[in-house]
Amino acid sequence: MISTIYSMGINGIESFCVSIESDISQGMPACDIVGLPDTSVKESKNRVRSAIKSCGFTFPLARITINLAPADIRKMGSTYDLPILLSILTSSGQLSPVTKKSAFVGEISLSGNVVPINGVLPMAIHAKQLGFENIFVPEKNSAEAAAIEGINVYPLKNVQELIGFINGNHEIKCKELTVIKNKPKEFLLDFSQVKGQHGVKRALEIAAAGNHNALLIGSPGSGKSMLAKRISSILPEMTFDEIIETTKIHSISGIINDDYPLVTERPYRAPHHSISSAGLSGGGSVPTPGEISLAHGGVLFLDEFLEFSRSALETLRQPLEEGKITISRVRGSLTYPCSIMLIAAMNPCPCGYYGHPTKRCTCSAATISRYLRKISGPLLDRLDLHIEVPPVDFESLSSKIKPESSSDIRKRVNKAREIQIKRYENSSVKCNARLPSHLISEACSPTDEAKKILKLAFDNIKLSARGYDKILKISRTIADLENSEQVTAAHISEAIQYRSLDRKYWNRF
Repeated sequence: MISTIYSMGINGIESFCVSIESDISQGMPACDIVGLPDTSVKESKNRVRSAIKSCGFTFPLARITINLAPADIRKMGSTYDLPILLSILTSSGQLSPVTKKSAFVGEISLSGNVVPINGVLPMAIHAKQLGFENIFVPEKNSAEAAAIEGINVYPLKNVQELIGFINGNHEIKCKELTVIKNKPKEFLLDFSQVKGQHGVKRALEIAAAGNHNALLIGSPGSGKSMLAKRISSILPEMTFDEIIETTKIHSISGIINDDYPLVTERPYRAPHHSISSAGLSGGGSVPTPGEISLAHGGVLFLDEFLEFSRSALETLRQPLEEGKITISRVRGSLTYPCSIMLIAAMNPCPCGYYGHPTKRCTCSAATISRYLRKISGPLLDRLDLHIEVPPVDFESLSSKIKPESSSDIRKRVNKAREIQIKRYENSSVKCNARLPSHLISEACSPTDEAKKILKLAFDNIKLSARGYDKILKISRTIADLENSEQVTAAHISEAIQYRSLDRKYWNRF
């Protein structure tokens, strides 16, 4: 008797349907799994054999052939343990036929317990799209899957209760729809805790309003890291679609919090500068998401920017431009989304005090030049705002005046983002930073006076075409913060100052 049980697999960030077919026939006792399985899938027969015996059933002493279709897609992981067990029991007549409207996923322990797996959220999404009415998942993954409306999610603790449910002897209650809730914060990082640095705060507000990348340059102790850590507090709240897409990446990476199964706060990733290019971009024999993708929808903060390896930094070029990264390996190519806000922080020289108003720099011109040229021109061009972070003076540090809070700044950022969403509602663009070149002239319409200033800056600063576009996008964001329809000369002038630091540092050596 041939039986078919449906399951779901993962390929990159997307899921696909897998039908598990089992055939039990006469011959020497053996169990073969075909359909392009990897090692962990082949080992499934050993786990299933032990689980079947532990649950009081008999593992057939016959020739068992298990086919995982479609056979042209590699099957990986322990996801298929549960459907393989059900398929064998159904084929051997020890279990009633299972409805074709249900999908089953989950790893099984030797004792028959159902163990959590990675990637349940994209599996539930795809199962619903294919018309499945039910999906059976490990209990610890159930809250994650229950975020999707329109499909019944059944949490499983062990195989015995599932078999009892199929035979009508046991009841399993559907998991209630997951309510979106934020994690409690023990200590809230807020811009009100940062004294001084009003110009830098203004620049970061612009970056948050338009989702622009930013480079912070300043001496040690000026507050670069402190400011970068607080930028998440002024970013707009995530939409439901952003929550789902970000959670999918974290789900397949296995970093979902059991108590808070949905990623409701914009990710903030700050990898150490010793990270490899594969760790940053993603990789492995089967490509998995790297730090760039894990920061999707949020902030990727690279402190000590020039201490990262050149190869690691250069991997940022394509993702910053396209909002996605394609990883190619022998087993195939996978594309992961990585629409991020990159915040990079660096010292102006190895000793850190080049350009400092009071402390003397001990580096030679050649040393400074070698240091600054660790970042390539094309990568520097992709960083929208170049922000100088000056040292904080005594008056600012000792002032009793409380700085503006993140919540006040966030209100302005939210209003600016709402303007952008309305402006681009008929396109896939969500913010000014992602505005394609062919739409810039339509969305960013500078006044005649603003055009004159822009032309003057283009000639004097020697802007590239990308730099020209960046200034227009930044000025559009500044105008949105002021609720201005047109881009004025003041907006252009402010945007230009965020693109002129390369003249002070890189073009002097």
